[in-house]
Amino acid sequence: MRRWSNQTRFLPMMLLLLGGAVALSQQPLTPLTQQLATPPAQQPATSATQQTTTPSGRQPLTPSAQGPASQMLHKRVGPPSRTMHLDVLVKQKSGQPVTGLKATDFTLLIDKKPEKITSFEEISAKDHPVEAIILIDSINTDYDVVSQVRQQLDQFLHANGGKLPLPTALAVLTSRGVEMQGSYSTNGNLLDAAMNKYTIGLREIRRSAGMVGFAERLEDSQNAMRLLATYELNRPGRKIILWISPGWRLLSGPEVQLSYDQLVSVFNQVTWLSSRLRRAQVTVYCLDPLGVEEPIQEVFYYQQFLAGVKNPGSVQLGDLGLQVIATQTGGLVLNSPDIAQLLSQCMAENMDYYRIAFEPPPSKGRDRYKGVDLGEYHSLKVLVKQPDVTVGTSTGYYLRP
Repeated sequence: MRRWSNQTRFLPMMLLLLGGAVALSQQPLTPLTQQLATPPAQQPATSATQQTTTPSGRQPLTPSAQGPASQMLHKRVGPPSRTMHLDVLVKQKSGQPVTGLKATDFTLLIDKKPEKITSFEEISAKDHPVEAIILIDSINTDYDVVSQVRQQLDQFLHANGGKLPLPTALAVLTSRGVEMQGSYSTNGNLLDAAMNKYTIGLREIRRSAGMVGFAERLEDSQNAMRLLATYELNRPGRKIILWISPGWRLLSGPEVQLSYDQLVSVFNQVTWLSSRLRRAQVTVYCLDPLGVEEPIQEVFYYQQFLAGVKNPGSVQLGDLGLQVIATQTGGLVLNSPDIAQLLSQCMAENMDYYRIAFEPPPSKGRDRYKGVDLGEYHSLKVLVKQPDVTVGTSTGYYLRP
């Protein structure tokens, strides 16, 4: 996450963005995201011949990209349930997954108090593959760095004879939105061939400068995250998004004064995205290709936003940062120009994981705005009876009556 040294001059543009942000139970920003957020039964049927394409010939990320048969296969059925599920990674210091643990090895804490685990399962990606999306963020990354990332991605895709450990899809974030490069595959050679056809498109990207460019890139970035979260909601199983980017420039600090309406709007974006990613079983990883080239205060600036936001009065725009989202979903923030190694590391640690369930305590419905419950935050922590291990899972959830 990167911050602006002179924050106040960007405030008018940011307030303009907030005017179109998600508010209470409203839809996300873009028409495409509105379409994805619509229940399947309300969406018009779309055949493969009706799909739209981008100027480069790539397909934008839409529900029809899965195909009608896939939509039927991945549709979640059944009545709503209060039961919540958590994917839990338990790793050695080396990063390798710890397997063979039992339910009695786990303790779930909600707001620092023990809560009963109602179900427990150990899952291997060999039996239930974890899907991965590798996304190149070309709107927040300089052109020369994008070129280096592309070379690193090529190295990763061709390693081990092109055999990838997880079903993987490639995506590029441009000013046109998120564009998927083919479908999920474990054949890195095929994925690289698809990406090679897109190289010219990357070079053609143009970005505005100054405040306008800043606002456009921030809006596009947050729209893309909401879009991917909704896209993955209708696909079964665990997924990881490996977002290659130095992060998004966000406007936060004591000089930024927002009205209560604007604070509620930002708070609703935080709660909506947090809930959507958890329900979709998505863990986000931020892979910063700049490594140690950035000033140290910028590299770790995001850490002051990691505590869950309890109400609109405590929300800041930094709570929507990429690194913040990654950490709160149980993912990692990794800084290195060796993107090939980082991709291998992230996939290796997702080969085995645990899935637990619990019944959240009833919401007290304390925070309301114009007659609507805003959402009640509860912190989460999972402890494991194993020495020298790290545990990765969601750090909190929001609950409404």
